[in-house]
Amino acid sequence: MSVRSSLVTAQPLGAPPTNPKRIARVAGLFYLAVAITGGFSEGYLGPSLYVRGDAAATAGNLAADPGLVSLGVVAHLADAVFFVLTAVTLYVLLSHVGKYAARLMVLPVVIAAGLKAMSTVFMFVALQVATTDTYMVAFGDGETDALALLLLEIEHYGIRAAQVFFALWLTPLGYLAYRSRLFPKPLGILLIAATVSYLADVVIAFLSPELAEQIHVFFTIVPAIAEIWMLLYLLTIGVRSKRTTSHRQVRDADPIPK
Repeated sequence: MSVRSSLVTAQPLGAPPTNPKRIARVAGLFYLAVAITGGFSEGYLGPSLYVRGDAAATAGNLAADPGLVSLGVVAHLADAVFFVLTAVTLYVLLSHVGKYAARLMVLPVVIAAGLKAMSTVFMFVALQVATTDTYMVAFGDGETDALALLLLEIEHYGIRAAQVFFALWLTPLGYLAYRSRLFPKPLGILLIAATVSYLADVVIAFLSPELAEQIHVFFTIVPAIAEIWMLLYLLTIGVRSKRTTSHRQVRDADPIPK
């Protein structure tokens, strides 16, 4: 069987695709790229630029290192691309478990990636406003600072909106991981729990931004554990071996009446 056919041929329910470990590790590499690009653009650069309610500080952060901000824009876009590639690869790996759940896993990722890419445009324009003389001549320093802050706020809350769909992809992923027996069942449960944590974080961010800044870190604990576990499992183990899976299926099966 060719590599191409092994990736696209439908598998019967309960049968993993050909070379599942290889596919899992490819998904792990894409997921690692998401972690690196997203960690830089959202975990480091975003918080270092955006100062809520302080236009002068925000504009100053943008103008301080334009090259770093431009790199962050590229990282944001790369994050969106690698996110889609991760979901598509996991679809190949897990669609045999449930095709509808697998489709529900990919759909939120596509929406989230689109929102991320669109939000990134506002960061790029904010950089232009803060560093280009054209805007300063037209609006003046104070107005330019306010415009840069407004654009970064749109970017900031656009990423927050994308987080809704980033949360929603984890539920079908957790379900598929749980049912497939290719991953530890607690990992599947934890991925589903991460959905709730992410969504609660988004709701509070829009209802009470001040409170969200204080408790945001607590909502990242469960998702961080779940996603780091998933990432490391994909990279190091891939999936459970057929022997381990078969042994579990026999152990979990109903006893045969004597």
